[in-house]
Amino acid sequence: MNGIVFYIGLGLGLATACGLRPYLPTLLAGALGSAGALGVGFAHSRFRFLQAGWWLAAVCVVFAGTYAAVLLSHRRSGSEERLARSLAPLISAHAIAAGALLFAGTLAAHRDAWWPGLIAGAGAAALARAAVEPLVAGARSRLRDRSAREALAIYLDAASLAAAVLVALLHPLGYLAAALAVLLLLRVRARAGAKYAGLRVMRR
Repeated sequence: MNGIVFYIGLGLGLATACGLRPYLPTLLAGALGSAGALGVGFAHSRFRFLQAGWWLAAVCVVFAGTYAAVLLSHRRSGSEERLARSLAPLISAHAIAAGALLFAGTLAAHRDAWWPGLIAGAGAAALARAAVEPLVAGARSRLRDRSAREALAIYLDAASLAAAVLVALLHPLGYLAAALAVLLLLRVRARAGAKYAGLRVMRR
């Protein structure tokens, strides 16, 4: 019983970390899996590709591509906001897919039913993404310096990596990470509701 509880925590935590930004948690999980470290491993399941060299290389290319797109946008006036709007749904799709695969792969690696992990992992990543995106959009709108706005992605990558490392070190922290994402989402929704209510009062 303790085993499945721990591995659900690991999968849930990795999926939640992917909701912040998916690339570094995916690379960390693959690296730990190939080394067989900290209880992370996909070698004996249908998700063994998660630690394969070609998969990790592909994730690196996509990860680098997100930053390359930002650098190229410097050359075009007014392209920053368009880039942010176009990258957001793409990164969200990557986050949901990565969260689903890592959760399902974690369960499959320990000979548990893997398909619930696809659903739960996608849900956890989507929830974390929904909680973080409004905060990032708000911060981007308040920051006047372009380099500070672009640094938001670096901060998210660092936070996602830190969350994945902590969960890998102590699997039950995955439950805490998911709970914090839920609380953050509720707070964001409450603030948005209060702001909307305030605007309605001002219009009267």
